[in-house]
Amino acid sequence: MTDPTPALFRPIALRGLDLANRIVIAPMCQYSARDGVAQDWHLQHLGSLALSGAGLVMTEATAVEAEGRITLGCLGLYDERTEEALTRTIAGIRGFASTPIGMQLGHAGRKAASHVPWHGGGPLDPDEGAWRPSGASPLPNLDLWQTPEELDEAGLARVKAAFVSATQRAMRAGIDLLELHGAHGYLLHTFLSPLSNRRTDGYGGSRVNRMRFPLEVFDAVRAVWPADKPLGMRVSATDWLDDGLTIGDTIAFGHELKARGVDYVCVSSGGIGRPRIPVAEGYQVPLARQFRAETGIVTRAVGMIANPDHAERILTGQDADMVALARAVIDDPRWPWHAAASLGTRITYPPQYERGAPALWPGFGLAHGSAAAQ
Repeated sequence: MTDPTPALFRPIALRGLDLANRIVIAPMCQYSARDGVAQDWHLQHLGSLALSGAGLVMTEATAVEAEGRITLGCLGLYDERTEEALTRTIAGIRGFASTPIGMQLGHAGRKAASHVPWHGGGPLDPDEGAWRPSGASPLPNLDLWQTPEELDEAGLARVKAAFVSATQRAMRAGIDLLELHGAHGYLLHTFLSPLSNRRTDGYGGSRVNRMRFPLEVFDAVRAVWPADKPLGMRVSATDWLDDGLTIGDTIAFGHELKARGVDYVCVSSGGIGRPRIPVAEGYQVPLARQFRAETGIVTRAVGMIANPDHAERILTGQDADMVALARAVIDDPRWPWHAAASLGTRITYPPQYERGAPALWPGFGLAHGSAAAQ
């Protein structure tokens, strides 16, 4: 018998973690930490999203070392203070929500020491607290940005050890799933892209060499992350620039990740230089579809996915296995509730909020259209 449940609301298992549906709240930088330490804002932000009905909620990109923060307001997990604050945040959410919580670990690389977006997003000046960023090669992110220090052998070992240490801290904090940030022009992506990696040692040049350090980091994290917990990665499938990273490069990288036991890949794009990206509804979905078809890896699509019918078509059309939303849930933190009603299925509400469910609130149709209340 065919399962009548919409594909968006069918469960999916990643190793020992069962997700109730295919909706993922994507990592969203909040730029609201202090010295890397989570604040009350993080509890209310993640806590609200943990009540949204999504199958998985991801933390924002979380720096594995202080110099790996994008901005002075970025979340970190690199010492006892950052670990204690995050542990309190997760424990607070667990007190009222059972939604699995994933963490995206990353390192800003040459994009580090930046202003927060509402202060322009450009590079910090020394008198504003700037620090010297490090990168795959001594190439600045953009004109007028600092030239990063190329990571030498000791630097590579330090960063790898920082990823391992942050992984162990995430485990102690109670994180359910881990994702490495290999996209958007941050450190691991800059090793992969020929536009940002001009090294002449074993970590640069050929595609195989450019993949080496990100794969070493993945292996090191997988070795200490519990065997029953999923480990995924976000990638930029293409740089959208001539002579940059291509979908073919990313598929080759995917095959290497698959051989190492990756549980899923989130397919994004861009982040190097100033590409002209054809932003439109689902503009990255074709990249996810090709990646999934050629690697066989569980794939998450992201980018301008806001309509429930569109999200459902992505899954039924086998473009991806999960969808991730960010700005759509800023706009509507109860997006999964409303998507369920729109697609003709039911979703579990917290008991305190059940009176807002279609079956118990006659006003639901007024708020969302009579068809959604059926």
